[in-house]
Amino acid sequence: MSANRYLVTGGAGFIGRHIVRQLVASGAEVWVLDSLIEQVHGPQPTLPPALPESVEFMHGDIRDPAAVRRALERVDGVFHLAAEVGVGQSMYQIDRYTAVNDLGTAVLFQELIARPVKRVVVASSMSVYGEGLYETADGATAPHPRRPAKGWDPVDTQGRALRPVPTPETKPPQLASVYALNKYVQERMTLIVAEAYGMEACALRLFNVYGPGQALSNPYTGVLAIFASRLRNGRQPMVFEDGRQRRDFVHVQDVARAFRLAMACPEASGEVINIGSGRSVTVTETAERLAQAMGRPEIRPLVTGKARRGDIRNCFADITKAERLLGFAPERDFDNALAQLAEWVATQEAQDHAEAARAELEERGLVA
Repeated sequence: MSANRYLVTGGAGFIGRHIVRQLVASGAEVWVLDSLIEQVHGPQPTLPPALPESVEFMHGDIRDPAAVRRALERVDGVFHLAAEVGVGQSMYQIDRYTAVNDLGTAVLFQELIARPVKRVVVASSMSVYGEGLYETADGATAPHPRRPAKGWDPVDTQGRALRPVPTPETKPPQLASVYALNKYVQERMTLIVAEAYGMEACALRLFNVYGPGQALSNPYTGVLAIFASRLRNGRQPMVFEDGRQRRDFVHVQDVARAFRLAMACPEASGEVINIGSGRSVTVTETAERLAQAMGRPEIRPLVTGKARRGDIRNCFADITKAERLLGFAPERDFDNALAQLAEWVATQEAQDHAEAARAELEERGLVA
């Protein structure tokens, strides 16, 4: 890497911890700024979880200029992952999500003006795409926002069926949730302000990240962790719509490696890059394969037949740009990684809050 002293905001979180470990293993000096929120970390811990001893941890909020200023004192590069994460929750905790995600990013760059670094890599999200790319006999097209009451699958303006295809970075954003809006603001702010002040920047649009260390008791985390929590407690994974919607799952260690590559590769500067597996699987099939890996094949998914506001039907990554600019290719096979995930889940306590989260959404008219 071109620099060897890094700040990882949100570095005690799921993805952040994996980035930190890889950085330390490469010989880098690492500082972490994290507020250790209860929804992710459980009852407020006194020490950050599972961070290498050499890491300097700072307990602080990304919205606190003084905390950010202290964290930036000795670093050459920043991995910015501090964020509230959850499509559904973002639709009724709008102030909280916007404050942490967008104001927090603004505070970071306000402080970076006085203490610039070589490069900032920010975690964006595939949610900015809304629906993924689709194709008809006439060629690729981005569909209009779908109306689940008229059918689960998007159609073109003439009512013709569309076939989902890998989504490239050139697809225009189609923001369908407050979270998606937040992430789009984060990535654009990062690219705009960094360039204005002579810093390099890169935004990684992450697809569905999974792996050991994800918060199993957080009902707004990744779908695989939510399913694992349900299965760990002997309950059916809840699947919205008809379960045939398709997603792209990418292992957290592959994602951490992508962040390191994005910090190091000169070609990544100024770019927005998809990080996914480049493959897709239906949500129902995902639940079934995880149940098999966890030794609970008799627990079948509960298909609700209901839609959540802000959800999309299909989106999976075109990773051509990541391959070209970063030399990135996912190394983790999905089924083998599910088996490893199941082994880790078996050692964990998991409180299942999925039904309470669904009730919150239904109470606000966000599930229909």
